[in-house]
Amino acid sequence: QVQLVESGGGLVQAGGSLRLSCAASGRTFSRNAMGWFRQAPGKEREFVAVVTWGDSTYYKDSVKGRFTISRDNAKNTVYLQMNSLKPEDTAVYYCAADTLTQRWGTYRTSSRAYDYWGQGTQVTVSS
Repeated sequence: QVQLVESGGGLVQAGGSLRLSCAASGRTFSRNAMGWFRQAPGKEREFVAVVTWGDSTYYKDSVKGRFTISRDNAKNTVYLQMNSLKPEDTAVYYCAADTLTQRWGTYRTSSRAYDYWGQGTQVTVSS
């Protein structure tokens, strides 16, 4: 059974930091793009960051310079380091894997391109 399990969410003051982890089990995703998405109450799920097969990274404009996505293929884990957090970063954060594209350096920002999802972890940033 393939699973993605997020952890590391919580409550933090504006300007603070959190590190999210996404541990995969049941298969390896080293040749797949792995992404982070988020969904705030009353809003659609939105792309945050992605790391490709080949470790290229791409970010939503509003998190560039503050968030860093990385992966450790030996641990089958993807991370999202979030610094200088703002109240507008408050959301449930989801890890996702795109196993359909499977092309070096390629990434997708649409949630419809991702076929494996974690259960999400809540991030709340207080002002």
